Amino acid sequence: MSIPSYLAYLTLEKKGSPHTVKAYKTYLESFQEFLTQMEEVSSIETVAYGQIRSWIVALVAQGNSRRTINAKISALRSYFTFLLRTQVISVSPLKEHKALKTTAKVALPFSLEEIEAVLDPELYTKDFKGRTQRTLIGLLYYTGIRRSELIELKRNNINLSKGLMKVLGKRNKERILPLLPEITSLLKSYEQERNQLENIQDETYFFINEHGENLTDSFVYQTVNDYFGKVSTKTKKSPHVLRHSFATHLLDQGADLNAIKDLLGHSSIAATQHYTHSSMAKIKDVYQKAHPREKK
Repeated sequence: MSIPSYLAYLTLEKKGSPHTVKAYKTYLESFQEFLTQMEEVSSIETVAYGQIRSWIVALVAQGNSRRTINAKISALRSYFTFLLRTQVISVSPLKEHKALKTTAKVALPFSLEEIEAVLDPELYTKDFKGRTQRTLIGLLYYTGIRRSELIELKRNNINLSKGLMKVLGKRNKERILPLLPEITSLLKSYEQERNQLENIQDETYFFINEHGENLTDSFVYQTVNDYFGKVSTKTKKSPHVLRHSFATHLLDQGADLNAIKDLLGHSSIAATQHYTHSSMAKIKDVYQKAHPREKK
């Protein structure tokens, strides 16, 4: 059994995003290289927890954060789970391992003013690329979908007349999302221009670039980062922060947490509660200023 076999499984069966597959490949190959340098173990399949601990120590010495180290160990754990499933090993060497403790990091969502500014049509070029960039930013914010879900969005999964969109999320979990009139209008305008393009390589996908090719992870990330760089001073500017902003703004307006969970495609409410921190700060501020028993 090899790392390529696992990566194929991760891609085809687990439907892992290209970003995840690439990251796991890098992490596993890095660990394999470490083992080769140690000259104690020839392959990951025969490794013991002692060697993994040595790798963790080396990663710390190299200046890796605990969060980064946990991500690398998570990739390793996933690989061992695959080896258990395929009966290559009988016990995972990470069975008793506990993740390193980290300080919870709460990403700052974009403000409503920043969202309004970034959706200003005057910010974008008038060509198809500009139309694509504005539309994808709009869809990420209006629906809270993941970057991978936007890239994989199929044309036949969007019903603009009914204002509905079907999204295929993690572990092939489908969800139906409503589309507000403003984003529906934006999608209709984009689709009209899209259909006029020549040399479209794959008619399956809704979003394509000006060359008729499918969008890439880097294009979507760079689009969000570049345009929010024009309207925001926040350090973190990414598609995930847009997703966070979608959830936070809904919560600020009184939306039910379970409803937000369903819109985001989370499997548990615990994952959604991560988005409540920034809203809670706002709630506390309002509470302290408005409660009649609060000293003035």
